Amino acid sequence: MNSPDAPLFSKLVRLMNLTVRPFHDQVGRQHQLTLNEWRVMALLAVQPGLSAARLSELTGLDKMSISRALAGLTAQDRLLRSPDPQDQRRQCLQLSPQGLALHQQIQPLANEREAELFRGLNPARRMRLEKSLDDLIEVLSQEQALRGRPH
Repeated sequence: MNSPDAPLFSKLVRLMNLTVRPFHDQVGRQHQLTLNEWRVMALLAVQPGLSAARLSELTGLDKMSISRALAGLTAQDRLLRSPDPQDQRRQCLQLSPQGLALHQQIQPLANEREAELFRGLNPARRMRLEKSLDDLIEVLSQEQALRGRPH
């Protein structure tokens, strides 16, 4: 049941919960993978070598959540770490062969879920939604940067 009078923030939270619940039920339990671990894996699959700080910026997750996700992936041999040649204090992260194999197994399911989610939106409405979300992310990222916090 949809509540048209609900505050926009409540709608965003509800939308997020409705979209991630199937991940946990269909994928997370089966592969002992948290949603945050999957978010990290999805980024590292297309951008290997990211740092933990950059993962935090790209996902919007706080550093502790990223740290826990990295620890979980490391414990299951799904992540490799190497020193950053430009900054020895930082680590470059990439998926291990096991992590890559798991990503290749799960990504088609994620693609199917995304197609299912947006099936009811015609291309023009989907583009407007994407643009609105991009605009909101940009505004919030700028606010975080002004406050001196990573975005």
